[in-house]
Amino acid sequence: MSKQQNKKSDFRYDTGEARVPWAAVGESLNIEDITSILKFLIPGDLNDPAYSEQLGKVASELENLRQKGDYASKLSLGSHVKKLEEAVQEFLDVKYACFITNATAGFEIGLKFSGLKPGDEVIAPAITFLSTINYPLQIGAKVVLADVDPVTLNISPEDIERKITSRTRAIIPVHIGGYPCDMDAIMKLAGKHDLMVVEDAAHGFGGKYKGKSLGAVGDFGSFSFHEVKNINSCGEGGIVITNSDYGEDFPKARFGGFDIANPIDKWLYDVVALKGRGDHYTVGGNHSSTEIQAVVLLNQLKRLPGIIETRRKNAEYLNSRFAGIEEILPGPMDTEDIKGTYHLYLFQLDHNKLNGDIQDFKKKMAERGIVQIPHFAPLYRFTFLKQMGYDTEAMQKSCPNAEEAFLHKFTHLPLYPLTEGQVEYMADNVIEAVKEMK
Repeated sequence: MSKQQNKKSDFRYDTGEARVPWAAVGESLNIEDITSILKFLIPGDLNDPAYSEQLGKVASELENLRQKGDYASKLSLGSHVKKLEEAVQEFLDVKYACFITNATAGFEIGLKFSGLKPGDEVIAPAITFLSTINYPLQIGAKVVLADVDPVTLNISPEDIERKITSRTRAIIPVHIGGYPCDMDAIMKLAGKHDLMVVEDAAHGFGGKYKGKSLGAVGDFGSFSFHEVKNINSCGEGGIVITNSDYGEDFPKARFGGFDIANPIDKWLYDVVALKGRGDHYTVGGNHSSTEIQAVVLLNQLKRLPGIIETRRKNAEYLNSRFAGIEEILPGPMDTEDIKGTYHLYLFQLDHNKLNGDIQDFKKKMAERGIVQIPHFAPLYRFTFLKQMGYDTEAMQKSCPNAEEAFLHKFTHLPLYPLTEGQVEYMADNVIEAVKEMK
């Protein structure tokens, strides 16, 4: 292996062929382990003779299969992780991709390379998941919450501009529900004020903005493959991407700063700091991903275009059913330049035309057996920011659109592959509930 190839790889315990080797996997996953995984993935009643009999056949066939092969010799950061990263690079048309534990780790990596340090400011939307701002809070940077656009609920470029100060170092736009932010305006502000942009594309894998993949418009982008996302990697996982040269050091950022290309004297590797923007140095984390996760995600990646198409058709159907009902403000759809992922269907009510608001509507949906979740509560409403010394009342006052939307206007409806009957039932009952509220 060349020095350049070594530089891009992660440290591995597998020492290769030897009379007395040191294997990468200390204890292999045996047939009992694999059978237990299958029981978990395809659960059934163990007291059911038919299920137990079939399970026994599977275990027997697995043993027969093992006689023709062997147990996996690498479970973490192996060839399948590399194949996945290469597939994602091609799928998103980006230079670097790194498979990690979750999207939160990706935000951390992007902000580390952005040179974020204590006392710096980061601007993020008021409506997002707490992971978006975790790393800045952890290191003592200041989080500034910007208001949202009243139509898309994505971060408002106008409010970003109002809240930029001399200490602002980065913007974290969030593509809520997989619908792209106004990235042209955001990137213009970033260029004007010399800021880094780390895209929270947790909902946005496979989306497009003016020909570019979501996550690849800014300096860094991070995706989530948590179990509720359009595709997942065994329940958890994330990928961080960039087109910048910082991507060369993604493996070091993922795994402890290990430099196996330049080991120290009498040892296997060196540990180096990560050089971020402006000669700011920080240390790498431990965000390693597994081979099994990569195998699953490689399969699901092939299905993603069809998954998004199914979700888009469900959204189009809902919009067609809600057309002409002035009290309903339907979710934004694709345009020539904008291609969403339809992870969530943004549903809003013009509560000024109704006897009630979104809170009354949600109760009516729950009574009809329709689950809907308003992703997410504005961050200033959670206790942790107040505990950390933030003036949450001032934050709330500075984000009137977020407050109005959360309390009175919006929720999200499911778009995953429902049956035609389920989608029709949902549309019928949304319309009926709104009529009841007139």
